Amino acid sequence: MSIADWTEADLGVPGRVLTVVRAPDPVLAAPSPLVDPADPKVVQLAADLVATMRVSPGCVGLAACQVGVAAHLFAVDVSQHPKTRTGHGTFALCNAEVVEATRKEKGREGCMSVPDLTGDVKRATRLTVRGLLPGSGEELTVETDAFEARALQHEIDHCAGFLFLDRVAGAHAVFPRQTYL
Repeated sequence: MSIADWTEADLGVPGRVLTVVRAPDPVLAAPSPLVDPADPKVVQLAADLVATMRVSPGCVGLAACQVGVAAHLFAVDVSQHPKTRTGHGTFALCNAEVVEATRKEKGREGCMSVPDLTGDVKRATRLTVRGLLPGSGEELTVETDAFEARALQHEIDHCAGFLFLDRVAGAHAVFPRQTYL
């Protein structure tokens, strides 16, 4: 299966909208343990992440720790974002890791767990990630670039206990979030 062929319907359970935790909640600062992608609790959590992401304006990714659960799992969907060049639609990955990362560029990031700030973070613009699909446990490799690559690195950082604020060059690279009406 290709990651682009996956949909949340493959999980077989409806997602519930969960509350997003905010920094400095300790779950955001601790590495999340690896998970069994076939565990029904992990499958439900994946569905919940997708559901929560869908009702959150501007959200392109959400990690389990952001809903208060220490689990190496996240969901991503950059398909509606204007900066997207390559996109694989909605998908969730367990135990994801960066296999290859090249061509670092600085870009602005925000986070639902740090809602009042944005920051400039240097990230790879070409990325290969390997992870397991929740439910089937099938191992998949995702090759991507640009904005989707940034989103994946941001979510993998969450799973490792890092916020984007841990990656900025300093206070000069942190900004109040702009609100557009």
